[in-house]
Amino acid sequence: MIKFDRVIHNGVVLTINQRFDILQDGVVCVLNGMIDRVERRNQAISEYPAAEYIDASGGIIMPGLINAHTHLPMSLFRGLADDLPQGEWLNRHIFPAEKTYINRETVRIGTLLSCAEMIMAGTTACCDGYFCEDAVAQAFFETGLRGVLAQGVIDFPAPGVPDPEKNVESAADFISAWKNISPLITPSIFCHSPYTCSKKTLVNAKKTADDLGVLFQIHVAETKAEADQMQADKGVSPLQYLDGLGILDRRTLLHHAVWVSNEDMDILAERNVSVVHCPESNMKLASGVAPVPQMIQKSIRVGLGTDGCASNNNLDLFTEMDSAAKLHKAVTKKPTVMDARTVLKMATIDGAKAIGMGDRIGSIEPGKQADIIIIDTRKPHLTPMYHPESHLVYAARGSDVRDVFVSGEPILRQYEFVKMDVHEIIKQAALIGDAVRPMT
Repeated sequence: MIKFDRVIHNGVVLTINQRFDILQDGVVCVLNGMIDRVERRNQAISEYPAAEYIDASGGIIMPGLINAHTHLPMSLFRGLADDLPQGEWLNRHIFPAEKTYINRETVRIGTLLSCAEMIMAGTTACCDGYFCEDAVAQAFFETGLRGVLAQGVIDFPAPGVPDPEKNVESAADFISAWKNISPLITPSIFCHSPYTCSKKTLVNAKKTADDLGVLFQIHVAETKAEADQMQADKGVSPLQYLDGLGILDRRTLLHHAVWVSNEDMDILAERNVSVVHCPESNMKLASGVAPVPQMIQKSIRVGLGTDGCASNNNLDLFTEMDSAAKLHKAVTKKPTVMDARTVLKMATIDGAKAIGMGDRIGSIEPGKQADIIIIDTRKPHLTPMYHPESHLVYAARGSDVRDVFVSGEPILRQYEFVKMDVHEIIKQAALIGDAVRPMT
């Protein structure tokens, strides 16, 4: 008889499979880091022989959330410069702070701080892009989280890459160094944007990503100013510019994509490109509202991301789901737009597809990695519960996450970290904050 490593039971299982099955009194059996069986319990729990039984206590058992756009070390700049226009925020505050305070050690501490925040809020995988990304990868290696991690590329001196002529080369070196280190770490390349990377850099970076078989990421069409400037300089939209360079295909992930036209979206659909929606960051920087409902209608894959803590200011995908659902209802004046199931899929299976992992994570199905979280629903704001998916989008918070498993291994149990000394991480991050404080 098979002996499972872990059996999670006594909870409502949201599979997020193609049928969106919701299993009352469900059982999830984990073997060798994979989901082996998922079903309604139809026999005594002892009939599922396991080394460990995890009682969900009537809570929600669901796939771990996937944050499809982050800049994790920027948790060190949370609240540094708020309530400013995007250009002023970036050029007068964030870029100078990065130049002065970002190095491999601060990147590592900032990433550990962000990983702790994400774990506590039920995120099991994220798609990151920053400088000194080898230090980000090292932090992930320590925490047990899953990540698509991209070395940042930009056409001026950057932390860890003082010579911009070596920006793409540095990204290629990062990929070579980390490609086979851990099954939880997938390297990538991240060009900052069309306005900070030349045509040569963009084409070279995309070719390098394709040659190495990794995801290419880029911010694009985030602000109206960016879109207007591209139209003035090139006579095309930012999306059309990238398409003309051969950048857009199924291995391209676009972040924000706020200022896109119907023609742009048709191109995205035709090229099989994925997009990440970051509603809270877009709102905070007054960037605008991405036409996500229209994208979804055109069968464009759309994941959900928080962006970095300097422009959000948190990494809680539960609040991001709530914002995504309500923002588009307010803008379209249609209460049925961006319903709970649609938004929940963006934070799970659709996010997994967007970052190229839809066959491995994002749903609770046999054969997938056991990236699973348990939501504690024994709380006033979650009682009574009629529709679990609605609760998750409109009522739940990151603080309701009780347990987190990545590839079947526990990294949060009963609200306590298994692998991290979070108090020491907070202490080290606070010391970096003391050094940064004079810039506020």
